[in-house]
Amino acid sequence: MADDSTSGFQAGRTGLIVRIPEAEPAVRAWRERFDPSARAGVPAHVTVLFPFLDESRIDARVRSALAAVLGGHRAFDVRFESCGRFPGVLYLAPEPATPLRRLTEAIADRWPEAPPYEGRFADIVPHLTVADGHDDAVLDGIEADLRGRLPFVSRVSAVELMAYDGVKWREGPSFSLLG
Repeated sequence: MADDSTSGFQAGRTGLIVRIPEAEPAVRAWRERFDPSARAGVPAHVTVLFPFLDESRIDARVRSALAAVLGGHRAFDVRFESCGRFPGVLYLAPEPATPLRRLTEAIADRWPEAPPYEGRFADIVPHLTVADGHDDAVLDGIEADLRGRLPFVSRVSAVELMAYDGVKWREGPSFSLLG
């Protein structure tokens, strides 16, 4: 969800995320300054699928299907020990990335009308965005600071639904993984 600026968020949009609370001490200040999604209420996270279905389509049936799809995946640990970049974006790279990629693929397979990032990218690259929309000099400074704050490990045991209300991203239901 961090790949949009706040002006690009649309009321009714939803996304599925894995919250990474262990990242907050390292990234909170940077995200609040340099990641529009943080200013709009999104916690440190790895996106599973954005955009997902419009909020008007999220009913008991969809929630039940999400619980079934996600409940078929085991909980796992991810380690964050390095940074990565897309043009204008600095992120923390989770390892292993494969279980996160599988969550994305499972949701996208179930809801093919909601491809990751609207199908704009060929590859699924799980990541925790720290700064978005900035030049390399800014990203270099942030990355230098982050090197001293890594590594850390996070347990992935649930996927959360978030929805944008036109002003902020709101937390929705959480869907547990096995174990």
